Amino acid sequence: MNAEAVYKVSRDDFGGNPSGGGQTRNGQAGGAPASIGLWVFMGVVTVLFALFLTAYAMRMDSPDWQRIALPWQVWLSTALLTAGSVAMQAAVRLARAGRMAGARQALRLGGLGAAAFVGSQLWAWLALHAIHVGPASNPAGSFFYLLTAMHGLHVLGGLAGWAFAAGFRGSGEGAMLRMTLCARYWHFLLAVWVVLLAALGWLTPEIVRYICGTA
Repeated sequence: MNAEAVYKVSRDDFGGNPSGGGQTRNGQAGGAPASIGLWVFMGVVTVLFALFLTAYAMRMDSPDWQRIALPWQVWLSTALLTAGSVAMQAAVRLARAGRMAGARQALRLGGLGAAAFVGSQLWAWLALHAIHVGPASNPAGSFFYLLTAMHGLHVLGGLAGWAFAAGFRGSGEGAMLRMTLCARYWHFLLAVWVVLLAALGWLTPEIVRYICGTA
């Protein structure tokens, strides 16, 4: 009787589990829990920002509301975050085509775009501070700093996950999963940023009253 047990550990397993122990039906171990976890997290974050935007819209109707002009740096931020999202998607496409060297390069570019986005946001804050618009100068300024800071924190959190994905040296399902999750989160961050920018730049008390039916 052969008592030898052979255990094969895949270097591309997302959770580092032995094959056959915890793999999903398509062979991607840990893929379903990680994907579901990210969807749940993005749902929670969506609710959080929805509450902030609701408070923003309600506060606009106050007599002390003074709308601020958005600094031009926010458009640079938008371009950088868009470029990062495109690069992340390119990484997924290249990985699916088996071009892992190009995929890793695109992944690195996506992370650099997000890091530059954070830098451009700090630049925007400095630009507002230079014209005496601070967090406590007026309600509109306070919400600008609050909303952009909250978004920036989520970008920084995404960069932590990106660093984990970029440091993974496998080339199979595990690498594909990491890149796919990074791309999905970057697309989400871009969508949230566009909504925030639209609210900060174009939402007015008149539009809020029209939407609420109180105009």
